[in-house]
Amino acid sequence: MEVQIFGVKKSADTRKAQRFFSERRIRAHFVDLNEKAMSEGELTRFIQKFGIERLVDRESKRYEELGLRTLGGSGGSEARWIERLLIEPLLMRLPLVRRLGQPPALTIGDDEKTWKGWVSSAINTPS
Repeated sequence: MEVQIFGVKKSADTRKAQRFFSERRIRAHFVDLNEKAMSEGELTRFIQKFGIERLVDRESKRYEELGLRTLGGSGGSEARWIERLLIEPLLMRLPLVRRLGQPPALTIGDDEKTWKGWVSSAINTPS
């Protein structure tokens, strides 16, 4: 099993995800969103699964700094949100974790319960 972790180094939840997979000796490819932007297609996968509302962290410091709270929560169309999230990754609930291989799976934020399920199914799946 391999995973891809999208996040930022300063995020406690991102570090927690990295530690979780590292402790279980699962290969984790980390993408620091402050250094390399996520592709639009990759971001769209998470939006299709969870929706913009679950992906955007309306409690984040960056959300407040950009004055998005004064917009009444709308923030514009989905296309506008995609554009904004690609430029401002700190607006998202991090980390975004993608399980590689079959079947692929996605999580947002600290979702240790789901990650444990992935590990358990990987252990119980014959190679």
